Amino acid sequence: MIYYSILEKACTSVGVEFNEEKYEKFMIYMRLLKEWNEKINLTAITEDDQIVKKHFVDSIKAFNSPLFKSASSLIDVGTGAGFPGIPIAIIRDELNVTLLDSLNKRVNFLNEVAQQLHLNNVKTIHSRAEDGARNKELREKFDIATSRAVANMCVLSEFCIPYVKVDGHFIALKGPSIEDELNESRNAVATLGGKLVEVIQVNIEDTDLKHNLVVVKKIKETPKTYPRKAGSISKKPIK
Repeated sequence: MIYYSILEKACTSVGVEFNEEKYEKFMIYMRLLKEWNEKINLTAITEDDQIVKKHFVDSIKAFNSPLFKSASSLIDVGTGAGFPGIPIAIIRDELNVTLLDSLNKRVNFLNEVAQQLHLNNVKTIHSRAEDGARNKELREKFDIATSRAVANMCVLSEFCIPYVKVDGHFIALKGPSIEDELNESRNAVATLGGKLVEVIQVNIEDTDLKHNLVVVKKIKETPKTYPRKAGSISKKPIK
């Protein structure tokens, strides 16, 4: 139970329940992450305490936004090794979580995690973000789209906002220095049907890490021309 107090403290700080059953799921998740990481590239963070703080606690801190506590459906776009989607699904087992990733090997890993952790609220999709957003079964179907991907907000908004229902939210987990990025992305967010409503500062206990939750509300439908093809999104971001 070496990491129980760290995870419990993180959950208490954001007002969500933590218990031994959830702790065991996080520990199984960590074991699977390390085992699979030897076969496929999932994370550069491999020390147990760093996995707990930089992956698990960082993901739990998404609950600093109360929207994660009230939503019914969430899609984690470009989820990679499952962050923040799987920790969110462990904490709120009544939330329907869809994990979308473009690499089939990672999706196989996510399926194994969901099976071993008995996460009946988790569904995986193997797809590029821009392709999934054109699928009528996914487009504008979610209360929340989230992502911890490293792309800037102009690019990330085009990948994520099309998944969000009108009156839903796109919530990006971003690093500490985002003011310039936010200013540059205002037109992109508006073009895609969104409006920046809040930036929530996040501190990770017992570390120097400071992050931000960027909260965008979907106020109108995304024009059918978006998202564009991946090359266009990255090379010619909406300005």
